[in-house]
Amino acid sequence: MQTVAPPVPAPPAPAAQAGPPEPGAASAASREGSPDEAAGEAGETPIQRFLPNLDLLFPEGVLDLKISRLVNKVLFEGQVRYAFVSGDITAFLRYRYYGYNRTTQVEVFDDISFGRLQNLSNRFDRTRGVNLFLEWPHSYSFRTFALGELDRISSNQQPVPATIDSTDTFVRVGAQLGTPGDSRTQSIVGDTRAYFPSIFTAVREIGPGQFGFTSALTYGFHLGDYDYVRLEAQALKRFDFTARTFLVGTVHLGSFPYSELSRSTVFDTPFRYSIPLADFFTIGGADNLKGLSNNLIGTQELHTTWELFTPWFLGQHYNFLHVDWQSWYWILYAGAGTIGFTSKVYTNLSAYIPDTGFGFESAVRLWRYRFFLSGILARPLKGTNHVEARLSVRTYR
Repeated sequence: MQTVAPPVPAPPAPAAQAGPPEPGAASAASREGSPDEAAGEAGETPIQRFLPNLDLLFPEGVLDLKISRLVNKVLFEGQVRYAFVSGDITAFLRYRYYGYNRTTQVEVFDDISFGRLQNLSNRFDRTRGVNLFLEWPHSYSFRTFALGELDRISSNQQPVPATIDSTDTFVRVGAQLGTPGDSRTQSIVGDTRAYFPSIFTAVREIGPGQFGFTSALTYGFHLGDYDYVRLEAQALKRFDFTARTFLVGTVHLGSFPYSELSRSTVFDTPFRYSIPLADFFTIGGADNLKGLSNNLIGTQELHTTWELFTPWFLGQHYNFLHVDWQSWYWILYAGAGTIGFTSKVYTNLSAYIPDTGFGFESAVRLWRYRFFLSGILARPLKGTNHVEARLSVRTYR
């Protein structure tokens, strides 16, 4: 069972799992930080309570700004995300009610994305949608979910002119064991667009036996212009070697068991399927195989990642560059995966791409903000000699 350090200046007890700095979750480095941080702490002015959470991701140049306010059991939230490199921009408005037996969320969004495919650099899609998200907690570790969404998709470029404007209507059902408050696994069962990528995978509370599992099944039906069934699942396991050194492994599977092949003569493979471009799986990026770009897409995907966390220092207060450095983890990373448009990619061992890297995760404090810094140098061992450098800066007040 995990222990929680008492709020004293001495170094606290063994490190807990790491995770993205969303409210209710923190990174491995932040877990060993200053104990006096709390939302709405004494002396906080009304203006400070409305200060936003600001997240940055490089080299994509993604800026994510989120402002939220909890009034009784209702959360009002606005979110804007802008990618400087690609030009993608998304805006969200959410209303979330926390009931005793169910959490209900209504969300509207407007998303403009450019060039999901490398050979379509001048293409953009605009998606405006509304969704209803329901969550039922059955116990502390187990929850079920349902999502219904209606999207209106417009594009400046399609292989078939009649599909320039289209509608995607789908329902999603899912279940989650462990990893409460983890935005990465909740993006599988909820709104994928709202998720901000995190470089490292470990979460503060994984689940029974240090194991977590999340799965979701999505049905895009003919009330709209698309017809598909989408399956996504992820398993996560933590192995403790010492009190503060641990290994976190994940296995992620993505598949379209069914999709109508509506335009079989189109040259670009993704456009042959009755699937919105944004719903295809990717294998690269900060939260997948970190040495690869996110331009590799497909209908069948499988990858695994392994991250070894070992601390440099924990629960300290080192003043450097006018910032309070509280914790620092070194991280060794390795992964492998495959992606394609047929199930044969799973059994074709030559199609798997190995990936390795070395990184860090640190927690620092400035004013009432805590910043979580994560960085990695990663390189695929197949296909390219390019070294990908990634850095994320996330805030939690």
